[in-house]
Amino acid sequence: MPDLIYEILPFIIPLAIAEFALLAYTIYHILTHPTYKRGSRALWLTVAVIGMQFIGPVLYFLLGKEDG
Repeated sequence: MPDLIYEILPFIIPLAIAEFALLAYTIYHILTHPTYKRGSRALWLTVAVIGMQFIGPVLYFLLGKEDG
């Protein structure tokens, strides 16, 4: 069992770093922009943090981020 962990660790670490970077950028974007296509700042912060496993940030950029 421990050998399996060492085999998949090189794949998990970059994915975790990318996921946290996406979450950090999403939270930064939500906090620095006052307008959204749908919903409010509180809604999108909640979606981003609760849906932290990649889904929350992607939903924000697809549905909440205002163009321009």
